Amino acid sequence: MDDVHEKSRGKMSSVEGVPMVEYFVANWEEKQNFETRPDDLLLATYPKAGTTWIQEITDLVYSNGDVNFCQRAPSYIRFPFLEFTVPPSFNRQSGVDILNKMESPRMIKTHLPYQLVPKGFWEKDCKVIYVARNAKDIVVSYYYFGLMDETEPHPGTWETYVERFLAGKLGWGSWWDHVKGWWENKDKHPILYLFYEDMKENLQREVQKIIKFLEKDISDEVIDKIVHHTSFDSMKTNKMTNYSTLPSMNQSISPFLRKGEVGDWKNHLTVAQSEAFDALYDKHFTGRSLKFKHTLP
Repeated sequence: MDDVHEKSRGKMSSVEGVPMVEYFVANWEEKQNFETRPDDLLLATYPKAGTTWIQEITDLVYSNGDVNFCQRAPSYIRFPFLEFTVPPSFNRQSGVDILNKMESPRMIKTHLPYQLVPKGFWEKDCKVIYVARNAKDIVVSYYYFGLMDETEPHPGTWETYVERFLAGKLGWGSWWDHVKGWWENKDKHPILYLFYEDMKENLQREVQKIIKFLEKDISDEVIDKIVHHTSFDSMKTNKMTNYSTLPSMNQSISPFLRKGEVGDWKNHLTVAQSEAFDALYDKHFTGRSLKFKHTLP
C-alpha cells in the first residue's frame, strides 16, 4: 500500500454528536449552507445500503435508459458526494466544489442522517430517494469496505468492529437512528423510502416506483433494459460503477461491489452477535411500522 495513502487513513471525529471521519467534518459550515436548487435530486443512504445501485438506476431513469450516456463518467463523478472531502494527497475536489460548478439537474449523493441534511433541500422542496438495508448485511459490507478504502479508518478486528457498529460509533453514526430518522420524516417532504431487500426481490417493481416518483414516462421495454443493466453482475463488470478507476480503493483486498446479497451476514455473524442485533431491533422497532427483511425466500 502507498505510504502516503496509508498515512491519510482518516481518524474519527464528530459533528452534532454524529461520528464521522475527520475529512467529512471539514468545512462543515460550507456544507450545511450548501445552495440547493429546486430540481436537485438527493440520493440518501447509510453507507453500504445500495448507494451505487440507486445512482445507476436513477441515471438510467433520467436518461430514458440510455446506457451509453451513463458511461460518460464514473459514479463518483456523475453523483457528487455532498459531504465529501479528502486529504490533499488524493488531489480531488470536495463534493460542494464539484456541485457548485455542475449544471442542473444535479443528482447528489449523501450518507447524512436526516437531521444533518442542509435545510435548503427542504426549503426548495427537493425530491429525495432514501434506500435502507438491514443492519446485519450492512455491517459485513461496511467492514470489507473499511479494509479496502484507504480514506477510512482501519476497521481493526471483526469482533471489535461489530461492537462499534452496535454502539453507533462508526462513520455516519447509529444505523438505527439513521433509518428511523428518515422514516419518521418521509411524509413531511417529497421522500421516496425504498428497501434494498425489496429491490433484490423484485427490481422491476421498485424501478417503477422510482419512475412514478420522478414523474417520468418510460416504456416497459426500457424498464426491462434498466433492470438488466443494473443487475449485480452487470454493475460489477462496469468500470463506471465498480470504482476500479479510483486509486484510493485497494480492490486487491476486497472488491467494491463484493456480493450484493441478502443474508450474507449468516456467513460472518456469530450466534451471539446476531442475537445482539436482534435485541437492538426489538428495542428500536417494536411498535413501529418500520420492518426489515434479513433473508429472502
